[in-house]
Amino acid sequence: MSDEVLVEEQDRVLVITINRPRARNAVNAAVATAVNAALERLTERDDLLAGVLTGAGDTFCAGMDLKAFLRGETVSLPGLGLAGLTERRLTKPMIAAVEGYALAGGCELALACDLIVAADNAQFGIPEVKRGLVAAAGGLLRLPTRMPYQLAMEYALTGDPFDATVAHRHGMVNRLTQPGRALTEAMALARRITTNAPLAVRVSKAVVSRAPGWSEEVAFERQRELVQPVFVSEDAREGARAFAEKRDPVWRGK
Repeated sequence: MSDEVLVEEQDRVLVITINRPRARNAVNAAVATAVNAALERLTERDDLLAGVLTGAGDTFCAGMDLKAFLRGETVSLPGLGLAGLTERRLTKPMIAAVEGYALAGGCELALACDLIVAADNAQFGIPEVKRGLVAAAGGLLRLPTRMPYQLAMEYALTGDPFDATVAHRHGMVNRLTQPGRALTEAMALARRITTNAPLAVRVSKAVVSRAPGWSEEVAFERQRELVQPVFVSEDAREGARAFAEKRDPVWRGK
C-alpha cells in the first residue's frame, strides 16, 4: 500500500486515510490506485463490515491533483470512477469523515459514501466550472439528490463552496462535530452499524441505494429478491433466539 494512503483496521472497520496533507490530499495516480486497492480489500474480507474514508491533517480532499492531470496521470479507474470509488457499487457501508475542504473530486468522493460526518467548519463544493472542467465524477448526478434542486444547480453553475452547516441542514451531512472530531464521530457511527447483523445491513443498504431507480410497479418485487435470503439466514434465527434469551446476538454473516 502506498504511503500516500494509510489503511488501518479498527473493530471490523477499514479506515482509509488519504495522506498527502501538503497537497491538500489531492488525488494523483498513486492515491487512486491505493484507495481502490483498499476498497477491494473491504469488499473481499468478510470480517470487515464497514469503511471510513478521511484525509490526513486538516483537509479531507481538494479533488484531482491538477499537476498530476497535466502530467497525464490516471486518477479515474474504468468502471469504478475517481479513486475507484465514485462509480463503484459498494456492498458495505462507507462513511466520509470530513475536516476542512472537500472540494471538486473531494466533494464527489464524500457524496459517493453512504454517510457523511463533517466538522462544522468544513467546506464542500464542486468548483470545476471555475477551471474549465465539469464535476463528472458524480457531483452533478448526486448533489441534486442530497439537497434541493435549485441549491444544487446554483453550486454547480457558480462553483461556489458551501459550508457543512448548510449541507447538514439539507440532509447531505448526517452529523456535525467540532473541528478535529469528524473521524472520532464517524468511527462511533460505524460501530453502531457493525453491531448489527452483517447480511441484514448489506441488504438494507442495497435496497435504500437502489430503490430510487425502481418504479412503483416493480419496487416490492425487486426488494423481495434482495431480502428473501435474509429471512432464511442463520443470523435471522440467531437474532430471534438472542431476543428470546435476553442476550446479545452472535452474528455469523450467514
